[in-house]
Amino acid sequence: MKKTILITMTGLSMMLAGCGGGQKAPDKQLEADTVPADFKYEVDAFADLEILRYYVPGFKNLNLEQKELVYYLSMAALEGRDILFDQNNKYNLAIRRTLEAIYENYKGDKNTNDYKEFEVYLKRVWFSNGIHHHYGEEKFLPTFSKEFFADQVKALPANLVPTREGQSVDDFIKVITPVMFDAKIMAKKVNQSGGDLIVTSANNYYGEGVTQKDVQDFYGAMKDTTDLTPISYGLNSRLVKEDGKLVEKVWKVGGLYSSAIERIVFWLEKAQTVAENDKQKEVINKLISFYKSGDLKTFDQYAVAWVEDLNSQIDFVNGFTEVYGDPLGIKASWESTVNFKNIEATKRTEVISSNAQWFEDHSPVDKRFKKEKVKGVTAKVITVAQLGGDCYPSTPIGINLPNADWIRKDHGSKSVTIENIMEAYDAAGAHTGFGKEFMWSDVEVNMIKEYGFVTDVLHTDLHECLGHGSGKLMPEVDPNALGEFSSTIEESRADLFGLYFLGDAKLVELGIIPNADAYKAEYYKFMMNGLMTQLVRIEPGKDIEEAHMRNRQLIAKWVYEKGKADNVVEYKVRDGKTYVVVNDYVKLRTLFGDLLAEIQRIKSEGDIKSAKALVMDYAVKVDPVLHKEVLARYKTLNMKPYKGFVNPVFELVQDKDGKITDVKISYSEGYTEQMLRYSKEFSTLPTYND
Repeated sequence: MKKTILITMTGLSMMLAGCGGGQKAPDKQLEADTVPADFKYEVDAFADLEILRYYVPGFKNLNLEQKELVYYLSMAALEGRDILFDQNNKYNLAIRRTLEAIYENYKGDKNTNDYKEFEVYLKRVWFSNGIHHHYGEEKFLPTFSKEFFADQVKALPANLVPTREGQSVDDFIKVITPVMFDAKIMAKKVNQSGGDLIVTSANNYYGEGVTQKDVQDFYGAMKDTTDLTPISYGLNSRLVKEDGKLVEKVWKVGGLYSSAIERIVFWLEKAQTVAENDKQKEVINKLISFYKSGDLKTFDQYAVAWVEDLNSQIDFVNGFTEVYGDPLGIKASWESTVNFKNIEATKRTEVISSNAQWFEDHSPVDKRFKKEKVKGVTAKVITVAQLGGDCYPSTPIGINLPNADWIRKDHGSKSVTIENIMEAYDAAGAHTGFGKEFMWSDVEVNMIKEYGFVTDVLHTDLHECLGHGSGKLMPEVDPNALGEFSSTIEESRADLFGLYFLGDAKLVELGIIPNADAYKAEYYKFMMNGLMTQLVRIEPGKDIEEAHMRNRQLIAKWVYEKGKADNVVEYKVRDGKTYVVVNDYVKLRTLFGDLLAEIQRIKSEGDIKSAKALVMDYAVKVDPVLHKEVLARYKTLNMKPYKGFVNPVFELVQDKDGKITDVKISYSEGYTEQMLRYSKEFSTLPTYND
């Protein structure tokens, strides 16, 4: 499970390096390799997107084998890029490759509006790993003409047009043009708005003619409700119809996506030779075995081994992981991160995870839904070194895995807060004028400035370290019982857990929050975001589709409505502008606790009826008048609502005999340069993966 971020408004001065706010870490590693004063975070900006760099402090202080391990895992992280493009839509690779061919072979006037808009569209396709918005899920349309597109395709050498066998260039254009330009065709990558959610979703997890009922019946028949260690049915396959019969096409070596997976395995085998210890070797070996067999029992063995690997400094995620891209929450997108532990900052999360049982015992949920014994909650702050697949270019700020409830219950989970990514967001968001525009008074502005980054990091810690791993399902409750509402409910549950305990005196007692009032900064920011400012990410007239955005609005609107009688939170208007004002932080915390108790009950009992009611009543619809106002005000700030990253570049250094002597890291590669290089060096899949 991943925690995403909207906009960070504070400065670097509030970076939390250890236990307690704003302390400078005494760790030699960090002192020797902090972010240079002249480091340039900003790389590019277009449409609603800003591209940033992130720095990797501490990399140069790793030993040679650790650097090699990061390098090999980073290569494995990049080899799966095409998989995600194809998972997102079956035409994505054809469109990307066509656009790139046009870009690299264009001989016309680059000052025309058509060409300038073409460049923006290509950059958006790269960013979203396809033709649908990475966050809003709707298809974004080209703003250059169909005629321009057709002319440029026809001008290409024939071998550069990715036609199917026997297909002419003209026929290719006839097929691809409506996919790109017609808003009604493949309108949403993930449809959560009703109807047949499979038929109306444009992702590529299911074949032609497969319906929502087909999927639910197919996987429902597989499940054994008495199995206490169930596999994640359907996680790593495409479900298709062949001669009227449903068949799974498994993503594995020798199966679907084989050419990319073989390359991933190649680099994992390299990584195995420089693993830090035997446990890490076992983790890598289990993952390789899973990629070769496609067996989900092996995947669970890998997940358990990964959770139990507690002593390695270098860590990684690589594989079919999160299910946000499937409206039914079954199929997983491919993703990867490579990271190493921030030893000093991890002291904070170790304090939290070592007190996991206290937090579970003092949670406001019904005792029936609490874990009697919390097992294996491990948490750390990491420095990410490479992003891939569904974590690139847009990345989470926190991750908690594995996702299988029984593994969490029996073996625990790993939670990470990605602090160098949060730092990059923070640096890029400083001095934008956002706070002055949307916060009610200098009280809130100064509160966010002083405590905003500290409490944001702590909320992420609690969300990932404890929130996702808290609570338990009742016996025989299907982990997928909440269906299309599961992702929103799960993210709401984790956010609420973090919010509730952020205001607890226990954090002051543990020494990980500056004082008893600091939590108010995150409470205010969360309510302002959930009720108002996240609307900058929604197009006029659209509903909220993405699970994390639904989660935030669900929480904010629910507590706003329930607290009306006591005026806990209110909208105030000044000079024609609307603001969110929190009048009673103590009662707000109580409301967070009340909603957490209800959402945990819904999850524990598999109550899909109540889940649907909460989501549809609070999480989906947008106030059009407020939305229009927020968009107009935001436009004056000249900010981009979404941010993503380019990766650093790693290079092996070898002596004259070919022996590796070092691994260099550099930060000079631009966005377009990186995307084109990735498409040349890490693109092994055929254009059409039927």
